[in-house]
Amino acid sequence: MKVLDLQCGQQHVFEGWFASEDDFLSQRQRAMIECPVCGDASISKRLSAPRLNLGAGRAEVAPLPQSALNVATEPSLQAAWMVLARRILANTDDVGTRFAEEARKIHYGETPERGIRGHATADETDALIDEGIAVLQLPLPDALKGQLQ
Repeated sequence: MKVLDLQCGQQHVFEGWFASEDDFLSQRQRAMIECPVCGDASISKRLSAPRLNLGAGRAEVAPLPQSALNVATEPSLQAAWMVLARRILANTDDVGTRFAEEARKIHYGETPERGIRGHATADETDALIDEGIAVLQLPLPDALKGQLQ
């Protein structure tokens, strides 16, 4: 099993597990690998050091100072984004291309208030904003909509 550090074209870093190097190359060529943060399929390998367990004594690792623990790192931001995106998906109804129509119905009290997500054109989004309807454009990659490992 090969565990690779991968990076998308938007510089998001994530891990992928593959049966072999050929398996990784084959999946990448067929665009079967995509970034779990943004859905980008332009994936490259990052340099990484293998972990070798040679059975020698355990090396002592100095604990990080508290100030270093308070700094949000890129991976922690990505993890926080994934948690937030999953929460949005779990607590909103996907109305697809009927987003503008459903947002208006909710705004004008024609249907009960609820969280929705979907797709709207730029013109539809501008019209909603002009009507005073709060809209947030938030790209959610398709990878989040399925089961993540």
